[in-house]
Amino acid sequence: MRFEVLGSLRVVRGETELDLGFPQQRALLGLLLVQTGRPIRMSEIVEVLWSGQPPASARNVVRRYVGALRRLLEPGLPPRAPGRRLLGLTGAYLLEADTDEVDLLCFRDLARQGMRAAATGRPEEAVRHFADALALWRGPVATGIPVATRAHPHFAAVERDIVRTAQMAADAALLCGRSEQVLPALRRAAEVEPLDEPLHARLVMSLAACGLQAEALAVYERVRRDLAAQLGVAPGPELGAAHARVLRQEVRPAGHITARSTPSARPHSPEPFVRPAQLPPDLAVFTGRGTELDTLSALADTTAATGHRPATVLISGMAGIGKTTLAVHWAHSVADRFPDGQLHVDLGGFDPRRAALEPAEALRQLLAALGVPAQRMPEGVDELAGLHRRLLAGRRLLLLLDGAADTEQLRPLLPVPPGCLTVVTSRNGLPGLIAAGARPLPLDLPSAADARTALARRIGSERVTAEPEAVEEIVARCGRLPLALAVVAARAASRRDFPLAALAAELRASHGSLDAFSCAKGAADARAAFGCSYRTLSAGGARLFRLLPRHTGPFVTAGAAAALADLPVREARTLLGELTDAHLVTEAAPGHYALHELLRAFATELTE
Repeated sequence: MRFEVLGSLRVVRGETELDLGFPQQRALLGLLLVQTGRPIRMSEIVEVLWSGQPPASARNVVRRYVGALRRLLEPGLPPRAPGRRLLGLTGAYLLEADTDEVDLLCFRDLARQGMRAAATGRPEEAVRHFADALALWRGPVATGIPVATRAHPHFAAVERDIVRTAQMAADAALLCGRSEQVLPALRRAAEVEPLDEPLHARLVMSLAACGLQAEALAVYERVRRDLAAQLGVAPGPELGAAHARVLRQEVRPAGHITARSTPSARPHSPEPFVRPAQLPPDLAVFTGRGTELDTLSALADTTAATGHRPATVLISGMAGIGKTTLAVHWAHSVADRFPDGQLHVDLGGFDPRRAALEPAEALRQLLAALGVPAQRMPEGVDELAGLHRRLLAGRRLLLLLDGAADTEQLRPLLPVPPGCLTVVTSRNGLPGLIAAGARPLPLDLPSAADARTALARRIGSERVTAEPEAVEEIVARCGRLPLALAVVAARAASRRDFPLAALAAELRASHGSLDAFSCAKGAADARAAFGCSYRTLSAGGARLFRLLPRHTGPFVTAGAAAALADLPVREARTLLGELTDAHLVTEAAPGHYALHELLRAFATELTE
């Protein structure tokens, strides 16, 4: 069986092309193909097939299409049998196929091989893989399905993958003098994206490298006119620099030597493409956070499909709630959606062992990961930021900025160019970043069920099943906080001969303090984690935080806080806002603030 979507939508069994049926049935197959191996929810299928205006019978129609496709792909399949190709999951469908059966999967596999070769300094091999991948591209993606469906972001994302692969192929070919091998695909990609300046910069230089200088200059002039007519802008620095190099005859066919082009006088080659892969290791026992993972994945899909603006998401929450763990786990799961790599910087905003990273140093780390030698890095923050943005232009990367102290630390690092996605984690709410357009994703405590599952993943489901009451008490006394659960689980794992009831008794005995959640030096520690957040407070905010445990009710209002601190209500409300922004209290309802029980214990310790 052969599935083709990089051009006309086709399915071939042996030597026979199958009749794929009605246009919407073909569209459903096309959607499943561009998401091969990934479940697609029924609601999303309905949205794609009917462009947001489905009939009341839409879901039943989809089920009929699924049944017809199953019988088409697996002749002789009994009625209502699920088969092995088109699987029905809970509220979703998934198409199963091997890599060598789907042209898109082959394309992605070859592109990945090309990226690995380019990143390890093997441009000739990279060109071969990229050229093989681009040879699978026969025309507009999924031709033959309704035009409105082809405009959906899932299909647009495939087109953008192809264009970016053509760009990477051009970079590698310019490095090793093989531009003629990728020029046809580069020309076709330019037709798909007629206003893409980084793409046309590579086309201009590739044409010149093939000895077609006049055509290179004509391409530049055409793009210049189109940019002025359609967008009212002039060519940017990258396209302008490519044009200037062609005019100065700095880009010549491979092997072309003149008296002026001796090895010592040869102009520098284009920036090599370096694909960073800097994500920290994923947590093997990660569990839960389904809603947050779906939100992040939806944002990644939108970024990949449209690429029309920079995208930033802020994951915020109290110390120990699992911000970095979530970000890293999700980043690993979607790494293939960012074919140009993943960058990671620990900004150290709440690290007790060192000061927060200066923006200039963060930029130097990013540039080094992108292959810029230290001697070629400029001095000033603005210059470093400008070079960083130029290197990311036209790429699709995932940037994880972990542990941001404040918006000022982030400002020089953002925004990254369109097509890239930045994930920021911070214990602070960073309202300035949100005001600048970042998507907030605040983390709440996991559910009790997720907390139990997390404990079982760490210490073994047998122990959890054997002592359910002890487990319930451990989860409750940890306040469902992932950091506290991890500390307790580590103790349980090191004492496998001790019953969990004994551990629950230890927590019960230390109630009101954080002694049970302390670890050896260098390990995760609740007291140290809370202390880093506390030290960022103003003097007034710190004082109010220390006073809050005196309030006995479940919630404190601005009036109650004012009475505790002997302050005007207006000032107390401002300080409560500061504590909320630092995630040291939670505004559970408008004007009603709650203190997590472990933070209450920490605040109590500060007054002793």
